[in-house]
Formats: sequence, C-alpha cells, structure tokens
Amino acid sequence: MTNELLLQKLKRPEGIIDAVLDTDAYNEIDDQYAIVYFLFSAEKIRPQAIYAAPFSNTRASTPEEGMEKSYDEILNIINLCGKEDMKSSIFKGSKSYLVGENIPQESAAANDLVKRAMTRSEDNPLYVLTIGAITNIASALLIEPRIKNRIVVVWLGGQCHNWPEPWQEFNMRQDIAAARVVFGSGVPLIQLPCMGVVSHLVTTEPELREHIKAVSPLGEYLYEYSCKTAIEEGGNLAWSRVIWDISVVAWLLGEDFVSDKLVHAVVPSYDNGYMFDSSRHFMKVAFFVNRDLIFADLFGKIKKVGRLWGFNAGDAKKQKGLFC
Repeated sequence: MTNELLLQKLKRPEGIIDAVLDTDAYNEIDDQYAIVYFLFSAEKIRPQAIYAAPFSNTRASTPEEGMEKSYDEILNIINLCGKEDMKSSIFKGSKSYLVGENIPQESAAANDLVKRAMTRSEDNPLYVLTIGAITNIASALLIEPRIKNRIVVVWLGGQCHNWPEPWQEFNMRQDIAAARVVFGSGVPLIQLPCMGVVSHLVTTEPELREHIKAVSPLGEYLYEYSCKTAIEEGGNLAWSRVIWDISVVAWLLGEDFVSDKLVHAVVPSYDNGYMFDSSRHFMKVAFFVNRDLIFADLFGKIKKVGRLWGFNAGDAKKQKGLFC
C-alpha cells in the first residue's frame, strides 16, 4: 500500500460503512454497551457480523472458555435488542492466543473476516471494530495477508503512548504477539488507548438509573449488570463504571466524538510497553474523547430499542424476572 493510500484510509470514512465487531463480550459490561451502539448507529454503520474474542481471567479460566461465554453473551444481547436477523452472522473466534507471530489461530471468525474482506475493493474497505485481545484479527491477517488492503482496523487496546511502563493493559497483554502482528502488518490502524484517553468514558448508577433502567428489558439488563459488576469490584456509594469499549463506534461518528492524530506505528513489546521507530508506517491514535456527547448519543439509542419493542417504564418493571 502506498503511503498516500494509507493516509487516505486513516481518515474517517464519509457516508455509511460496512463493519464487523470483534468482542470479548462476557469479560466486562462495557462490551454489551458497545454491541448495542454498534447495532443501533445506523446513521454510520451497516453491521455485517460479530465475532467472539478469547479472554481469560476470573470470569473464564481459559481463552476458549472466555470465547464460548462471549459467544453466548453476544446472542443474549442480540435477543434483547430484537435483532434476531443477526444470529446467522455471529461467529466463534480463537480458542487460544497466538503461539507465535507467524502462526494463525484458525477459527470461524478469522475465516469469515478473510472471506468478507476479500470481496471488498481497496477503495471500499470493511471496517473492523475490535474491543478485546486482537487474536482473531491478527489470525485473519496471517491467513490471508492481502486483506490488509481491504480492511481498516479500529482497536481499543494498550495505554496512551506516554503512559508509564510497565502498564499491563488487559486487551494487549493477553496476546502481545497478535498486537505486534497487527501493528506491524501495515493495515490501516486506529488505536483507542485505554488509560489517559478512553478511561474518561465512565458512568454512574444515578445516571444509568435515570436514562436507561426502565426503558426496556435491554436497559434494565444493562443497568442491573453494571451495578452488579461494580459492587463485585468493590464499588461503594461513589462508584463509577468504565464503559470504554463504546469508543470504537464513537470514533466512526465524527471528530466531535473522538479526536485523533497521526503517528508512526509503535511496536508493542513483550515487557508490556512500546518501542518507537520513526521509519515505520503511519497509524492513528486517539488523544481525546467527548464523554458527554458520546453517552448522550448512546443513551438515546438504548431508549430507541425500548421504543422499537413498545416498552414503557411499567412494562420493563413487570418483565424484570425474565432477563435478570
């Protein structure tokens, strides 16, 4: 890819674009919000597929278990959104992380991404929004390197480039080999760093109660799940909850939502930091998110789901036992 073409693809696209979402949906509550945002931002996004990403922590003992639980949670959110037509476009991802930078993890998700990407022309790329370990995307690039000219990757992962090391960011540290593959592939890449940038995307119990709790089964589910996980993590009367996965969708919605800049592609290092090389190709990195604008837009779209279902506050309360 020429430098001129790469710079063109790093610009926000005009008009409505086709996109897929790659998510470790069972890991945290913010993935669920991101799925909703992805599905109901029709002014910018035509959703094509959703991929289950691997993860492992206290909620899943192995990457495969994390991926399977994420697959089930994606289906759960699809049902709550009334988007049953998307079920045939949900794919299971990698069962483990990369074991080397040249060895892909075969999966239905990686193969679907390759298939979709290879139908695109270079001037009409598929946008790949990814909010977990980037294993599925790296695997697709290793299976078929030519897709780098046919996709644009928007990834939530890593910390801002001047964050003190070592920083152990969850999405990147799980599969640093995969991050190195993507950052080194030359694929058009927009990075949404966590601490120092999208860490500003937090919400609170009073805000959720006011804006989404009683608007639909989906709103009630997101409210209850958010409160439950916050309490489990030691929340008290002053807790706030990070919902930073929504940033990948927000980036597509415009510069007013997320501001970014051009940099030379950094090199993720195995000691959980970055190496810098001004001879490398360009990428973009976000440096500011408009927290209030993004949440106002998100809450409005969650309320829209309730209107589509024909629910009101009383209905949601009656239905509570069906989805909690």
